[in-house]
Amino acid sequence: QVRLVESGGGLAHLGGSLRLSCEASGGRFSIYHMSWYRQGPGKERELVAIIVRGGQTNYADSVWGRFTMSRDNTKNTVSLQMNNLKPEDTAVYYCNARDLTNEAEYWGQGTQVTVSS
Repeated sequence: QVRLVESGGGLAHLGGSLRLSCEASGGRFSIYHMSWYRQGPGKERELVAIIVRGGQTNYADSVWGRFTMSRDNTKNTVSLQMNNLKPEDTAVYYCNARDLTNEAEYWGQGTQVTVSS
């Protein structure tokens, strides 16, 4: 069973930065497509960023140019560097892993990010 554990959330001020990390265990991390999702107050969960097994990344328009996702297959981790944070970035951020060989999908427990103005 794959387990994902997020860390690094917290409180930031407008324009500040935070770095989220997600550590995976129990699976074949290097073949997974990894993503960060978020769910703000009263909103649906939305895709923030994705990094595929080959390392290519893509981002939601709302975070383009401010967030950077990376992965380290030697440590089974992905990170999300969030710069120039805005109050609308306030949400619970979730790490997601998808195994395309069997369509299995795994979620972390989430980490809260709060941005104050």
